Parts: sequence; C-alpha cells; structure tokens
Amino acid sequence: MSKYQRINWRRRKKVDPFEQNEAWIIDYKNPELLKLFVTSTGKILPRRITGVNARNQRKLRKAILQSRQIALLPYTTHRS
Repeated sequence: MSKYQRINWRRRKKVDPFEQNEAWIIDYKNPELLKLFVTSTGKILPRRITGVNARNQRKLRKAILQSRQIALLPYTTHRS
C-alpha cells in the first residue's frame, strides 16, 4: 500500500489537502500522489470536488500534464 491514502471526496470539508499535509509536494515525478487527482478515465478532478485551492490546482494540472508527457501517468486507462 502506498503512503498516500485514498481520499473520501464526498464526506469531507473543502480543505486543501496540500495545505493540510505538508509532506505532500506537487511534483511531476510523483505519480502515486497525482493519481489521486485523476479519474479512472484520465480526467483531472476539478477544484470543487477535491477542495484544492486555485494556486495548487494550477500546479497540479501542470504536474499531471508533465507526468503524462514523459509517460509516468497514462493519458487514459479506458480500453475500447
């Protein structure tokens, strides 16, 4: 099991998880953390669901796109 726990998006206050957990650093080289903010179809979860503030959402988006570019994260997991 990874050191990043699954986040229950439904039953929690809208508190930025990166402000709450100082150990969580947004970095494109950390796909375990970035997977928490991507759906199974490959879409980036919006701020209103995750509770991430605007500055961190922009950093998160950039890190996810960089991670996809160098193939650490898949663009999609959906198979047709």
